[in-house]
Amino acid sequence: MEKTENPAPARSFSLWRLIPTGVPCLAVVFALFWYVGSIMGLPNMLNTIMHTAHDLLLNTVFYLMGICVVTGAIGRLFVEFGVVKLLENILRPLMRPLFNLPGVAALGATMTFLSDNPAIISLSQDRRFCRYFKKFQYISLTNFGTAFGMGLLVMVFMVGQGYYIEPVIGLFGAFCGCIVSTRLMQYFVIKAYPSFAVEDAVVKEAGKLEEEEKVETKSVFIRTLNSLLDGGRTGVDVGIAIIPGVLIISTLVMILTFGASESGYTGAAYEGIELLPWLASKINFVFEWLFGFSDPHLVAFPITALGAVGAALSLVPNFAAQGWIDGNAIAVFTAIGMCWSGYLSTHTAMLDSLGYRELTPKAILAHTIGGIVAAIVAHMVYLGISMI
Repeated sequence: MEKTENPAPARSFSLWRLIPTGVPCLAVVFALFWYVGSIMGLPNMLNTIMHTAHDLLLNTVFYLMGICVVTGAIGRLFVEFGVVKLLENILRPLMRPLFNLPGVAALGATMTFLSDNPAIISLSQDRRFCRYFKKFQYISLTNFGTAFGMGLLVMVFMVGQGYYIEPVIGLFGAFCGCIVSTRLMQYFVIKAYPSFAVEDAVVKEAGKLEEEEKVETKSVFIRTLNSLLDGGRTGVDVGIAIIPGVLIISTLVMILTFGASESGYTGAAYEGIELLPWLASKINFVFEWLFGFSDPHLVAFPITALGAVGAALSLVPNFAAQGWIDGNAIAVFTAIGMCWSGYLSTHTAMLDSLGYRELTPKAILAHTIGGIVAAIVAHMVYLGISMI
């Protein structure tokens, strides 16, 4: 009769192997919660986390899901009736040299400009849209589309504050930042995965795309109805996919960015410890030199825009009331607000939905650099126009 081996040593060995990673992880998590809890109070911290996540789910995630459904339907409609091919032919001379993307990518920029970052993902789920891209181009769509996220909202808001030429300067800055971010991301992807430079984003299956390309015999009404419903259904899937990234990342960013309410810490949503603004104030001279900020409080805008550009815009009226705002700040705010547009809270979810989660750090690094370039360009252009 064979002797049975004792599995205890194997379990013990596995346990010891986990200690070098498990202990530091626990230490970081406990240190973070202890630090935040020591400032806010443990009950208030826990309540704020739950209330912030709950509010983000109801007022942000479902809002983004609505955007995904609508833009997914519109995008599928454009694909169905040849708008994609039309844009590919018209915009190819512009898109290739600047962004190293096929002309059809301009449709994604338009969608995100009119809505928000995840709109580009609704398009990327369509095989007929994706077939124009190589893999490295397809992955860089997250950076390309994010640079124009909520652009229309940002520009309209700034115009409502009484500024006109400054938002246009900011748009140009965001455009330049998008070029840097997109091309830098493509460089990172090709460096990590050289084969992606030649591989197609969509593997052509026998008879699959040919079937999609065949001349439709259905009526225009049926084709329209099918496109709207199928595209909207894709948008729902994308909306569900972004929930973890938005709730986890954005909640953390909000707590580190915002401060206590007027009555102190109450456990309400969007309270925080203002760690990020405090850190930024230590190097305010850098922001003054690069962006031309005349007051250190203005640093709060780009930091807040990392998590949510809508929250960053809410700071502008208070800045104006304090007399901190000038034309240069508006141009820089527009550029960096549009280019970043809360990418820390969406990039993870967007790349996760594309299936390339491991490239998230590279996408964030590339887009951080792109946003800084956007702000610098807006500042320089504003100075140049001011001298005329």
